[in-house]
Amino acid sequence: MTSTLEIVSFLLCLGGLATIGATLLNDYWKVSSIHGSVITTTTLFENLWQSCAKDSTGVSNCREFDSLLALPAYIQACRALMIASILLGFIAAVLSLLGLKCTKIGLSDEDRKTKFAVTGGFLFILGGLCSMVAVSWYAAMITAQFFDSLYAGTKYELGDALYLGWAGSVLCMLGGILLTCSCKGKKNEDYSFNKYTYSSAQAAPRQDAYTKNSETVISNKEYV
Repeated sequence: MTSTLEIVSFLLCLGGLATIGATLLNDYWKVSSIHGSVITTTTLFENLWQSCAKDSTGVSNCREFDSLLALPAYIQACRALMIASILLGFIAAVLSLLGLKCTKIGLSDEDRKTKFAVTGGFLFILGGLCSMVAVSWYAAMITAQFFDSLYAGTKYELGDALYLGWAGSVLCMLGGILLTCSCKGKKNEDYSFNKYTYSSAQAAPRQDAYTKNSETVISNKEYV
């Protein structure tokens, strides 16, 4: 059961990591809103790296952001958080693969494999939190500008990439929690087995008897 839980947890984490990677590359982090707009022939959409415009014929023209320092602070922070999430997920995947009970790669000591798996699960949780903060922060800025009546710029709505980011973050955190719990359960099973073995291996109490003057004398411990 523990090995099955480890494999399921690892697959969840890998799926979450792949989804987070797709989120970072997706163009539709925010899409221009048609609410209250009369002209809808052009659709604007952005991600963390570029801004694009698509006309009614389906032709898109994209322009990368010119300067990193000229970007709003939340976009710079979201970039850093998403990159950190992917790096943490990659490191966690390697450590978890080495620590899985069903794998024989690199390590043979069960204690070290457990430590590697727990560390990988913790890094998956941390990576999921990083991407969750980045996506939620970006979505909060979009909604704040949308409902701000004094905001004179283009108003946007939540793009598909944000929903992918939320899904990937949840998968990473859920898989990391399950992976950590499965390793803890395995340690408890090992402790119970060792305790049972020690108890069963105890020798039976020895009866002390000796002979004195051709008479057998039984010790006080065994005399009733």
